[in-house]
Amino acid sequence: METIGIKNIDRPRWYAAYTLARHEKVVADRLVQQEVEAYLPLYPAVRCWNQRRVEVDLPLFPGYVFVKMLLGDRTRILSRPGIIRIVSFNGHPAVLPDEEIENLKASLTIWKATPYPFLTAGKQVRIRSGPFAGLQGRILRRKGKMRLVVTLELIQSAMLLELDAAEAQLAC
Repeated sequence: METIGIKNIDRPRWYAAYTLARHEKVVADRLVQQEVEAYLPLYPAVRCWNQRRVEVDLPLFPGYVFVKMLLGDRTRILSRPGIIRIVSFNGHPAVLPDEEIENLKASLTIWKATPYPFLTAGKQVRIRSGPFAGLQGRILRRKGKMRLVVTLELIQSAMLLELDAAEAQLAC
């Protein structure tokens, strides 16, 4: 990302707009209806509601919509319902290079992508595979990039289990 300089004011650039929770689709639709270029990458997910499985499209980056605009349009864009702020660094809106957005669009037409949960201490997880599959526990700490230490509440003891993060999923 780069910050805005004098040379970048004359043409529309991509920015990340931070939105109200669960308003990404509405914000993106409103922007497009008002002839502002917006991009909201989505991925298909299955959710269970009222004992039914429903496939829905969810934002790949929850809370964000990419907006292509002139810097001078910032105030007008920020006045749109559902938009909280433009992502900035040191008080300057952070420009996303056109190539990054184009690469993101191109790659999502070829590959499936889903958000990966940020697993932190205190989160409840269910073990998906291996000898402890199906057991639930709480992450006590992360050890390295892909290792978790989980307590198993089922056995109500201080026993710790070390497993790969890929074997755990967030519990509902």
